[in-house]
Amino acid sequence: MQEQAVAYPTPTGGASLVLAFRLQSSITLVLGSGSLAASRAFSALDADSKVVILATGGLNAACNEIQWRTAQGQVTFVDWDSLPGSSTATGHEKLIGSLESYLTSTAGVRLVCMTETVTGHHRSRSFAEKVYHVCRGHNIPVNTTDMPDLCDFTFTSSHRFEGADGSSSPLQIGVTTNGQGCRLAGRIKRDIVSRLPKEAGAAVQKVGMMRALAKEKVMRSKEDTLEEDEEDELEENGRVLTPNRPVPSRNASETDLESSKRRIKWVAQVSEYWPISKLAQMSEAEMEEVLAGDDSPAPSPLIQHFGPVIPSIHSLTLTRPGRILLVGSGPGHPSLLTIATHTALTKLADLVLSDKLVPDAVLALIPKTVQVRIAKKFPGNAEGAQSEMMEAAVEAARRGLTVVRLKQGDPVVYGRAGEEVLYFRAHGFEPIVVPGVSSALAAPTFAGIPVTQRGVAESFIVCTGVGRQGKEVQLPGYERARTLVVLMGVARLPQVIQALTVAKGQGQGGRREGAAYPLHTPIAIIERASMPDQRVISSTLKDVVRALESVGEQRPPGMMIIGWAVLALWGKGDVDVLGEGGESSDEERVQRWLAGKEGAAWRVSEGLDDSWEIF
Repeated sequence: MQEQAVAYPTPTGGASLVLAFRLQSSITLVLGSGSLAASRAFSALDADSKVVILATGGLNAACNEIQWRTAQGQVTFVDWDSLPGSSTATGHEKLIGSLESYLTSTAGVRLVCMTETVTGHHRSRSFAEKVYHVCRGHNIPVNTTDMPDLCDFTFTSSHRFEGADGSSSPLQIGVTTNGQGCRLAGRIKRDIVSRLPKEAGAAVQKVGMMRALAKEKVMRSKEDTLEEDEEDELEENGRVLTPNRPVPSRNASETDLESSKRRIKWVAQVSEYWPISKLAQMSEAEMEEVLAGDDSPAPSPLIQHFGPVIPSIHSLTLTRPGRILLVGSGPGHPSLLTIATHTALTKLADLVLSDKLVPDAVLALIPKTVQVRIAKKFPGNAEGAQSEMMEAAVEAARRGLTVVRLKQGDPVVYGRAGEEVLYFRAHGFEPIVVPGVSSALAAPTFAGIPVTQRGVAESFIVCTGVGRQGKEVQLPGYERARTLVVLMGVARLPQVIQALTVAKGQGQGGRREGAAYPLHTPIAIIERASMPDQRVISSTLKDVVRALESVGEQRPPGMMIIGWAVLALWGKGDVDVLGEGGESSDEERVQRWLAGKEGAAWRVSEGLDDSWEIF
């Protein structure tokens, strides 16, 4: 588990600014004609760059691949010896002069890759330095093989994934060790690739298609001429820290631009929550169905088909009465499934209707002969998606199927199990509710926080940060001996903090019942609890908004733990909060907890404790 206690991240240097260049219509100049030059040329061609090979000795001296690509018209070969240069210069000086003339007369050269420097592949550092300075004089970045100090950029050990139809996918990964271990970079890259789903490349292709469909309507209506600010609103990359940002519910009067903005947010939801394997299998019709967000009473075609729908191994015939199980899947880690939930998923289910928050690691346990369908509970569409899932469950149960309605955590802890029980009962089915490990209890434990602790927290209360249809809720007031657990509120963090801390009669304090929370009250935001990419942001109510903004993209689902229990078990522990004179030392207590020195405002912890690997 990695931890840091800082006010803001401190740059340490020694890294590279890892960028992905778009090279369409630009020229990559490769100096040399050996096998490494061919490799650099291929990488540039794959990035849609034009490639010019500049080498001495003529084309016949080039490697077979360079000769072949030249014959195919993929690259342009230029004989360095034949370029005009200074009439009085000879040898290296003439080559340097001709390179200067070439760069002056040739527009569009954006990168230079120096793989060889002189005839016979004999490397000369003095010549390489001259080439480097000529290129830099034209403001062209240079990569010089095996000479790190003459490199403005380096090549990562990269891998491009295969797409859905066997073509190359837009998905690429690259690993760099910044010159400290090129061979090791290749090994690490292979390890990363082997751990990623093989369908990852196809999934990226499908998400790209869905993004295009999401913007298609407004682009057609405006004849492909959007204002710059409108185009920005349809691009979420790098601007939105969470896909759960609240949006208004759908309405019949929304414009084409508003509709496309909503659809783009739904694409972000699908990208964040749905299994990679499901994304990779989506057809265009299924994409359209997702983006339509219709409240159709019929079962949606958006179903993950692993194979034919067959009866459970425990069923005798499909004419038997169907049944519905409301099942809790726990906080996310597959080892936290109850035996009952595991049985329901692996032995009983004919159809699984899953909430979007259930992780792929849990869905992967379901046999391939079982249909899996994931709820479309996107911002602005939650009510319609809820109705659709309940209707689908009833329809399947009437056909004699065992339906598992799979929810994260425990079904009755903000899982809307109550309304589903009443709906199913009204339609002739008495569901079996299978409890799950609630994230309200499990997530704090994974973060090292006890919701109750003798001497610190005598009770705890669980509430939601967002009400029905996105409305604000009234939060409980401050009690020193109580821990507050807030689910589903991180996307509205500033509003939640204001409601908790502003005094009555001063702005929004009316959305709280009871005393205001002191600004130095500890808080922890726990994201992706129990999963390998779990993150815990520990701070105070005063600084937590800045802390969340400082860590980059949010990792939903997230929750908040507020109160003195947050620091109770940190380090050597602090379990005398409720002792005599406790409040008078709170400022020192918080300072000691966060960093042990003045100035630190938050701490970020990444990942699970390695001990969880045994499960």
